[in-house]
Amino acid sequence: MPELPEVETYRRFIDEIAVGQTIAAVIVNDAHVLAVPEADLRAAAVGRRIVGTHRIGKNCFLELDSGQILVLHFGMTGDIGAYRDAPDAPRFTRVAFALDDSGLNLAFIDPRKFGRIRLAVSIEAYRKAKKLGSDALTISAAALQTKISPRKTILKPLLLDQSITAGLGNWIVDDVLFQAKIHPERPGNSLTDKEFKALHEAMQHVLTTAIRHEANYREFPLDFLIHSRGWDTSAAPDQSVHECCPHHSKTKIEKSYVGGRATYVCPKCQPRPGL
Repeated sequence: MPELPEVETYRRFIDEIAVGQTIAAVIVNDAHVLAVPEADLRAAAVGRRIVGTHRIGKNCFLELDSGQILVLHFGMTGDIGAYRDAPDAPRFTRVAFALDDSGLNLAFIDPRKFGRIRLAVSIEAYRKAKKLGSDALTISAAALQTKISPRKTILKPLLLDQSITAGLGNWIVDDVLFQAKIHPERPGNSLTDKEFKALHEAMQHVLTTAIRHEANYREFPLDFLIHSRGWDTSAAPDQSVHECCPHHSKTKIEKSYVGGRATYVCPKCQPRPGL
């Protein structure tokens, strides 16, 4: 699933090729991804100039010169692309926006069709309607602590809760907690001030690193836990790329399920609560 780093990469791509461009046409190949009537989307978009892009969590916003907002949510497998001629359209292009000035088409790509394109009157109205918390890349340490410290719930589900902070997905939370040296089953209200500071710093470190590498996980530093999630195609299914903690060569990374989600921890870096 595209997480905050991927969507930020998409936003920057859109910002580069589409801002300042006028939408000449909306090409709908599959209306399944539209969360707005096709006629309404065309009426809102055609003839309008894209004047800016924004992002909250996993949601990407295209601001039109009318004041309306095009909202792109990429679901499980969404992506963004561009092409000039119809035969060159990326596979699984569901909707495309023809850009009048450049002659390019901005493609909304989604193999599994779980993504959605919406209209909103404003970004703030959309954020409130979807109950999105502060963006994980911009939330302050104080705000993060204020949201989590009163909660008795264990930490991993809290960090995945988009109403608390928007944009964190499963692998990101695991790596944030690994970098912060905090076990995912610690209750939110058990963290010290020092641990909240470490948590916030780890969140910013993981996200900015992922964005810098354009979410190409294989280029991440070797001390990132993501390399132990078994995503290396050269490895056997469910086999870790490296079985041991990058900081402790004799300590194996442990896999369990926390809040129903596959979770990876180093038992030495992240001691279990009560131990």
